[in-house]
Amino acid sequence: MATEVLADAEERMRKTLDAVEREMTSIRTGRARTGLVDQIKADYYGAPTPLSQLATITAPEPRLIVIQPWDRHAVGAIEKAILKADLGLNPVSDGTLIRLPIPQLSEERRREMVKLVHKRAEDGRVAIRNVRRDAADKLRDMEKSKDISEDEHKRLLEQLQGLTGLFVDEVDSLSKAKEAELLEV
Repeated sequence: MATEVLADAEERMRKTLDAVEREMTSIRTGRARTGLVDQIKADYYGAPTPLSQLATITAPEPRLIVIQPWDRHAVGAIEKAILKADLGLNPVSDGTLIRLPIPQLSEERRREMVKLVHKRAEDGRVAIRNVRRDAADKLRDMEKSKDISEDEHKRLLEQLQGLTGLFVDEVDSLSKAKEAELLEV
């Protein structure tokens, strides 16, 4: 039972880390990356649909993303979704293909993006700590109900703290890597 609490906490922390990683890939740098637009949702016949399910997305050049919708009728909806996502990108369409030129980031915009990276990383760390708190509460309840001993409770709390430290370190390394990528000229 107690190991299930730790396993559940680890799984939830891993999901949080994955979410932070997805958010970090959606932050725009000066380079073209398909992850920038993958999760943007376009209104496709009344249903919000991620672009990755509507089109082939490629980055053939360092400063260009090409979106080729499978249905030509979706081009307008995809263009609107990109503009609505407020990425600072202007789609260029020829009716069958959408090109997204990636402009060079200004120094001021880079600093804003670094602040955004720090905010997302902090949100991830807080979410991981919340998972730790929930698991610690469950372990405390188990100790009070005599399901586990006091010694086992302390040992499990130490394991939980170690797990938390590992995931927080992972979030920090993601943040540092993204910051370095943003500040690279």
